[in-house]
Amino acid sequence: MTANSTIAASVTSYLLSINTLLNELSGWGYLGIFLISVIGNATIILPFPSLVFVFLLAGELNPVLIALLSGVGSAIGELTGYCIGYGGASLTEKKKKWKKRIEKTEKQFNKYGGFWVIIFFAATPLPHDIAGIVSGVLKYPPKKFFIATFIGKFIISLIIAMAGFYSMEWVVRTIGGFG
Repeated sequence: MTANSTIAASVTSYLLSINTLLNELSGWGYLGIFLISVIGNATIILPFPSLVFVFLLAGELNPVLIALLSGVGSAIGELTGYCIGYGGASLTEKKKKWKKRIEKTEKQFNKYGGFWVIIFFAATPLPHDIAGIVSGVLKYPPKKFFIATFIGKFIISLIIAMAGFYSMEWVVRTIGGFG
């Protein structure tokens, strides 16, 4: 077995195990969506589309409560990126070239309003892990990071949950028409 096939097998195994776990959790209702959101947003390299479950479960459960729990769970999960950045900050402070880059990034972050940047990244399909890692490296206050992330994740979760709530009957009718 080559190194590439070993890596491919490992990634496939990982994705299947995560998929199995998330499918199991989706049957847990509100607690399931919370846990799916934590797990789905805690991944850094291999993202998992936890919003698919928000869409699907909103057809059965209260979409606002789904969005709220997804927002909280997602914000908790996104703390992994923040912690990685925070932990790596001490390594970057020792290197002069990194220190200059960090100072430049910090100026840009403050210029465009870091709180709003975090909300924007969290509320869009942009890779929020980047915002989390940068926030950690810049030692942005963790409470502010969590609140901004929650706001953004709640916004996108609410949009997806309402879409699921109002379209689920059509989706089931359309898919059911194929068989």
